[in-house]
Amino acid sequence: MTIQQAFFSYFAGAIVALSLLVVTRKNPVHSVLWMLLLFVHIASLYLFLNAEFLAAIQIIIYAGAILVLFLFVIMLLNLRKEETEKRFQGQWPFGLAIGVVLAVFVVLIVGKIGVLPELGQYSVEAVKSEGHIMTVGKVLYTEFLLPFEIASVILLVAIVGAVVLAKRSLE
Repeated sequence: MTIQQAFFSYFAGAIVALSLLVVTRKNPVHSVLWMLLLFVHIASLYLFLNAEFLAAIQIIIYAGAILVLFLFVIMLLNLRKEETEKRFQGQWPFGLAIGVVLAVFVVLIVGKIGVLPELGQYSVEAVKSEGHIMTVGKVLYTEFLLPFEIASVILLVAIVGAVVLAKRSLE
């Protein structure tokens, strides 16, 4: 096993373990803290893949803004009742069966992959010569302009809806 494979194996295992910790903790604040560590590991994986810009965006947007939003929502909700109740009472056998079926499907699908597709126009050398930010911007605003604009309109509608709902509750 090479050093690159060892690093990737560590990050992959840590990401899976941290994901399980996020969804199985009773205290939502603890879940958010595990999610912070998860986002740091994902950003480290981006660094390992020579995508420094994506790693920085991962930390700034997700670890910064999204987790703060989650913490505000947790503080606004009354979660004392949910903390005292038992979770996942009778779902473990069903969830385990679904997990095994999904794992079998993943193994079968990955086993069918025989030939890797040919490389596209954005090879490692092309990205390094042009720069990560320039490449992401060029792809985002040429090939994926319509999905980018649709996502921005959906976010704008969500923001306006949240402001309208908050204003109604204040009046």
